[in-house]
Amino acid sequence: MPAVQLAGGELNYALEGPAGAPVLVLSNSLGTDLQMWDAQIPAFTQHFQVLRYDTRGHGKSSVSDGPYSIEQLGGDVLALLDALSITKASFCGLSMGGLIGQWLAINAPERIENLVLCNTAAKIGTPEIWNPRIDMVMSGGAQAMRDLRNASISRWFTADFAEAEPAKVEPIVGMLAQTSPAGYAANCAAVRDADYRENLGGIRARTLIVCGSGDPVTTTEDGRFMQARIAGAELAEFDAAHLSNVQAGDAFSQRVLAFLTA
Repeated sequence: MPAVQLAGGELNYALEGPAGAPVLVLSNSLGTDLQMWDAQIPAFTQHFQVLRYDTRGHGKSSVSDGPYSIEQLGGDVLALLDALSITKASFCGLSMGGLIGQWLAINAPERIENLVLCNTAAKIGTPEIWNPRIDMVMSGGAQAMRDLRNASISRWFTADFAEAEPAKVEPIVGMLAQTSPAGYAANCAAVRDADYRENLGGIRARTLIVCGSGDPVTTTEDGRFMQARIAGAELAEFDAAHLSNVQAGDAFSQRVLAFLTA
């Protein structure tokens, strides 16, 4: 896959769909890579040129020195758009990707056409949650990432889905096991430090908020908090845990498309 040179390394990306169509950027969650969106590509590329990328520290993108910030990761998106001569795009991000989307809509509103914030919050977790995880990963290395992989199944998917659909679950949690410990820890710090609760009112892009009714990480209440503060925001809820795009599959894709093409 192609890559764009950034300060501190390369950003791996994939650009698919009809040339000249509106651009839709997809941003992955913590511990996954651009392939987390595979199920959406057939539907999305019927309407958009889809630009997905591995967030810094993930997948085939460079692992530069951390800790990172959401501002830095948002700057990576702007650099990617600039490198590809894309002046404006719609943006769909999940979890950490949703934090990046909030930052972009607040700080670079002229670049964001429509905004889809999936399974995310204006603030995700606390230092008391993130710091022990950072320490564990940095001290435990690859084994710690494998341990996280096992623990994440119950956060990312409901128990019935994980049991019934191992062919969909295993490739996704496998991404976490393969993520660089240093890259993962650096991104944990970015999520830990992000807090847009006081800035949501500045978002002017058309916004859809997607929640999972069984999401233990970013709850429907987190979604409603954002909806109440972003003018005109819509909210959609699926029977899913944290990775609603994987668990809800086609229903997720069609709801997002209905919003983006309205």
